[in-house]
Amino acid sequence: MAFSENQNLFIHSLIATAVFCAAIILGFSQTDFIIILVMIVLVLSAEMINTAIEEVVNLLVKEHSVEARIAKDVSAGMVLLVSLLAFIAGAVIFSSYLF
Repeated sequence: MAFSENQNLFIHSLIATAVFCAAIILGFSQTDFIIILVMIVLVLSAEMINTAIEEVVNLLVKEHSVEARIAKDVSAGMVLLVSLLAFIAGAVIFSSYLF
């Protein structure tokens, strides 16, 4: 349900699939492969938590409020932070296999 209802989660899943396939093709070591898998799970989990928070806020708060905006912004920031970490980790790992 989460994947069909959330466009961002779908996009993250497509990117995760591409990264997973590239890791297999490049013959990542077991350690690097596990790090990549952990990063993928962290990003997808953060996106799912973000979606849950946003949906609960939408359910409980019908009018615009500062508190609702802050809750949504903080949860979206969590996804951004985890995604940046995953990108940096991926760039470091992939660079050692590509260059």
